[in-house]
Amino acid sequence: MPYETIAFALFALVTIASSLGVVLVRDVWHSALLLGAALLSVAIHYVMLQAEFLAAMQILVYVGGVLVLITFAVMLTSERGVAQ
Repeated sequence: MPYETIAFALFALVTIASSLGVVLVRDVWHSALLLGAALLSVAIHYVMLQAEFLAAMQILVYVGGVLVLITFAVMLTSERGVAQ
């Protein structure tokens, strides 16, 4: 029982810290990576609640889909490498 509480507290801190990082970090790429960490830690919370289907959907839909779209948007709107 105490191991579950320690694991919950650890992943709760990871979720809160990465969510704050998404808002506070100025670099869009790092913000997207922190969003991925936040979404993965929420999926771990679902696993701890024994909701494996929700965890799988969290990873497939949000981490797999939304984060890839954000990554493409960041890469396509980046000003580095643009010939002037």
